[in-house]
Amino acid sequence: MAAIHIGISGWRYKPWRGDFYPEGLTQRRELQFASRAVNSIEINGSFYALQTPERYADWYADTPKEFVFSVKAPRYITHILRLRDVHKPIANFFASGVLELKNKLGPILWQFAPSFRFDAELFGAFLQQLPADTEQAAALARQHEPRLNGHASTKAYGKKAMRHAVEIRHASFAVPEFTHLLRQHGVALVVADTAGKWPYCEDLTGDFVYLRLHGDKELYASGYTPQALKRWGDRIEAWHNGKQPADARLIDARHSPRARKSREVFCYFDNDLKVRAPFDARRLLQRFGLDKTLATTPGEPAAPGVLP
Repeated sequence: MAAIHIGISGWRYKPWRGDFYPEGLTQRRELQFASRAVNSIEINGSFYALQTPERYADWYADTPKEFVFSVKAPRYITHILRLRDVHKPIANFFASGVLELKNKLGPILWQFAPSFRFDAELFGAFLQQLPADTEQAAALARQHEPRLNGHASTKAYGKKAMRHAVEIRHASFAVPEFTHLLRQHGVALVVADTAGKWPYCEDLTGDFVYLRLHGDKELYASGYTPQALKRWGDRIEAWHNGKQPADARLIDARHSPRARKSREVFCYFDNDLKVRAPFDARRLLQRFGLDKTLATTPGEPAAPGVLP
């Protein structure tokens, strides 16, 4: 069976200290602690600025062997340039160190602004530029701008498929032409719970499922009730078993997804304002018995020898 990855979007939040993170835990050990309390983390600092190969290498070294990261692509590409003239910026992104995550590299998340409307030609051209594997990503990284000379990572570390997921926030994307483009390129459409603020779609367009849970009542703040977590657990179970929930909300209801025995699922809680995300993630991990392999418990000091 494919794996289920459940975790948090980011890990460095001041309100989490003394709550999710136990009192006295140093900031430099927060990733070590968090990566042993959940089994995946979505890196979001990469959305705001290019990171460095050294930083990605440190994140790789700080996390357990089977850990998986997803990486949020730069807003410079999606929100500022809005997909126009993005070849060099995409090359810069992959040269910034993403490949230093090696076997721990999961999907790349491309999130678009609420004001960004669907343009089939523009979007299709963008999807064609996305690397399908780490060797293509490394080749693309070698086309980075000169300003990264001496500070770029361009090694593939073996050939591994690369996955991409798209999160949309404008209703103009809710057309079959959009989901057809995603299927054509094997890109997943993010299932985003945004307290009803932005489109909610569950079309399966890739060979994996990517969820972002931002809060079901108050965006980025509200926690999920046991009933809400059960609902999400039921949906994850269906997707993981290669099925689609009977009440799925679809853009293109006429299209039946390709039958699969199993789908890999990535689920990230982004309701961090009131320190709900890591606890909600942990409860959902418990639903699937995935907490049994984790070495730290939210709010409790790590046992001696657990953290490197």
